[in-house]
Amino acid sequence: MTSPDPTPHTLSIVVPVYRTNHRHLREMLDSVLAQDDPHWQLVVVDDHSGEADLTEILDSYARRDRRIIIEVMEQNGGIGAATAHGIDRATGDYIALLDHDDMLTADAVRRVLDAVRAEPDADVLYSNEFRVDEAGAHPYRFLKPDFSPERLRSQMYFGHLVVYSRHVLQRIGGMRLGYDGSQDYDLALRASEIARRVVHIPRSIYKWRIHDSSVSHAKGNDRVFDSARRALTEHLARVGIDGVVEQTHDEGVYRIRRRLTDSPLVSIIIPTRGSIGTVDDHERVFVIEAVRSVIERSTYRNYEIIVVWDTGTPQSVLDALVALDPDRVRLVEYDLPFNFSAKINRGAVVAHGEYFLMLNDDVELIDPDWLEVMLAHFAAEDVGMVGSVLYFEDGTVQHAGHLYEGGNAGHIGIGEKADWVGVAKELHVEREVSGVTAACSVVRAELFFRVGGMSTTLPVNYNDVDFCLKVAQAGYRIIVTPYARMYHYESQTRISGVHPNEWRELNDRWGRLMLRDRFEPFPHRY
Repeated sequence: MTSPDPTPHTLSIVVPVYRTNHRHLREMLDSVLAQDDPHWQLVVVDDHSGEADLTEILDSYARRDRRIIIEVMEQNGGIGAATAHGIDRATGDYIALLDHDDMLTADAVRRVLDAVRAEPDADVLYSNEFRVDEAGAHPYRFLKPDFSPERLRSQMYFGHLVVYSRHVLQRIGGMRLGYDGSQDYDLALRASEIARRVVHIPRSIYKWRIHDSSVSHAKGNDRVFDSARRALTEHLARVGIDGVVEQTHDEGVYRIRRRLTDSPLVSIIIPTRGSIGTVDDHERVFVIEAVRSVIERSTYRNYEIIVVWDTGTPQSVLDALVALDPDRVRLVEYDLPFNFSAKINRGAVVAHGEYFLMLNDDVELIDPDWLEVMLAHFAAEDVGMVGSVLYFEDGTVQHAGHLYEGGNAGHIGIGEKADWVGVAKELHVEREVSGVTAACSVVRAELFFRVGGMSTTLPVNYNDVDFCLKVAQAGYRIIVTPYARMYHYESQTRISGVHPNEWRELNDRWGRLMLRDRFEPFPHRY
């Protein structure tokens, strides 16, 4: 963190308007006037509305406060042109973009300027938000993650109030025309690519009014998708991601389908005891069906499967595993007391792959291209691990990433219904997380050994939490993807119970980093 900056700053708030609902407009203007920090300027740009009543409202507010500047476009140029004009007229050190019918909380300017003083290198700032209905009631809050580049590629999660330094706007050339409907998204992508720091203000300092006519809330808006696709496609080219942008069924959510340009060997490491259980009232040997689903359904073919088996695993199970694919399946005996971490490490020592995929023996593949999806993320050199979204047998969510909060560790979304998408559709977007379960996750082989592998002092619980924290401490991002799904029949093959020393050891080692989750500040059950 850089040293705090004592220099006073001014925040210019730019608001384009066009035939705005008069009550909503007054509420927006009143929210700016109600600020408890006086260091603001408001630039309202009327995009040639041609409404005398609207003009009178704006002029009356300008007469009340000299900090309010009213600009009128000579002709209607669209929201991008109006916003660009407002940015040009703004004089503040930092420039905030606000929608014409949204509202600031009374502490908004103060919170922004406090963040700027604390982080003088901040070039982009965004905050949590209230999402309110047309009447201004508070249905819910969106508590956002710290900067998540992967999530920003999937959705414009920064929201409607985004603050930019004059420095970064000058470097990127300000607002571009021709992206109406996604002009804010295009600006956020370009600015975040070169920003010295992107800062999340963990406070809800504005109210986003959601209604049917909201551009970002409109279903099936081809114009919005077209402009967002162009903005994202150009972003991918600038940052060197080989992929295409696809529309999804979720409003405002896009999928980046990355192209996998090579076929590295993947070592799939599966610890097992050869346990038997039931799924859909049918008995199965879990490890056999897990391996069968990988072999029969995976479209990616360059992998080896290393099954680390406990002494006592029936020979018939071992024979059946090899018979599934003698060229790919290798068996490694583990003859010590149960230790999940030690079994993974044993498999890693004999593995030949460039990547290790840790896989529980009680899973079943859903998406055939799961390996391509996960591996494609490693084209980015700073990605260390990629995990998948897992579901219980009944279709409820088992895992959508780790959540570390208050010294505890849990799974995001656990127990939620199959159609649950999260507070802000997080279950349907690729995004950074603090960790992922070792039930299905890929890691660079070199990184696995560099961080010391799995900690054998955590034999049953928290070993994947500890491993993920080591990966993050080494400077790598951890990604979870909803496009590599599996069923996880958890608890049917594992030893239950938390060893008394495991939680204590985890917190002694990582307690400070487990107090507040940077990427998942939502109150999920775990």
